[in-house]
Amino acid sequence: MDLSWMAWTWPTAIFFVTIALLLLGMGAWECVRPGGGPRVGVLGFETTRGDRLFISLLGSAVISLAWLGLFGPPVWGALIVCLIYAGAVFRFA
Repeated sequence: MDLSWMAWTWPTAIFFVTIALLLLGMGAWECVRPGGGPRVGVLGFETTRGDRLFISLLGSAVISLAWLGLFGPPVWGALIVCLIYAGAVFRFA
């Protein structure tokens, strides 16, 4: 398979591998402890672990794009903000 048309860089590869590992980890966690105890958090609706992962990934994409638009590269600051955001989503949402 020829992937030369894609702009694969190490940061891009690390990004997609991280997303894949998160999904695999959540799948394994669900196999070990099914259900995950849905709960109602700050958002006001019931969420499961998978919902919270999706919300954190979607929010992180918005944070990263906003960072690029406002500050430009490098995006290390956005990564820190995204990790704090994801922690808050898993804790309070």
